[in-house]
Amino acid sequence: MTRRCPFKYFKTSREIIRLAVMMYVRFPLSLRNVEDLLHERGIDVSHEAVRFWWHRFGPLFAAEIRKRRIEGMRSSQWRWHLDEMFVKINGERHYLWRAVDHEGEVLESFVTKTRDKKAALKFLRKSMKRYGPPDTIVTDRLRSYGAALKEIGAADRQETGRWLNNRAENSHLPFRRRERAMLRFRRMRSLQKFASAHASISNHFNSERSSYSRANFKKNRAAALAEWRGLCAA
Repeated sequence: MTRRCPFKYFKTSREIIRLAVMMYVRFPLSLRNVEDLLHERGIDVSHEAVRFWWHRFGPLFAAEIRKRRIEGMRSSQWRWHLDEMFVKINGERHYLWRAVDHEGEVLESFVTKTRDKKAALKFLRKSMKRYGPPDTIVTDRLRSYGAALKEIGAADRQETGRWLNNRAENSHLPFRRRERAMLRFRRMRSLQKFASAHASISNHFNSERSSYSRANFKKNRAAALAEWRGLCAA
């Protein structure tokens, strides 16, 4: 059965829609910043159109990127790094749980109001259902992790240490920069939606420049951009 093209009935070309969504999610820009940058390129759209495109296509693009990564990595021997970060929504503290793999790419983002055993258990079950169980799970000394892992029978896979979880701590930085540009969030649903899409799209374009020569970096960047332009193709 042929999949329906998600760009059908849109007057704006799919190339412009992909460009607008990429600029908004990948870079710390506001909707009006994206509108101004597109205008400089001769593309006349309003920031409300960019908002609509992001809500309509952002999760679709992120889901396709995530699906391709799961298909290629599900059978690998994974080492996960789990950590939670504080995020304020309307002045109230919430927790954004994040699972990062051994390559530094964010696998899962999950928002809760608490960081107790129940929240940790729900986060772990959701992550393992999607990606499969990892060989090793690195966490900090938060007791909620130990209690949740014990309940699902994975306590022997847990590792804790002062510096072992730096990979997860460093993965928070791109999201923090984006959070400041957006002047924080107003609803849990908006935070969950954006965090999930932002993680997948950031993973897609993350080439770790310091690990490659200039020539290889340019090849990886071109390949990522070419793959992005083919997302959700009919």
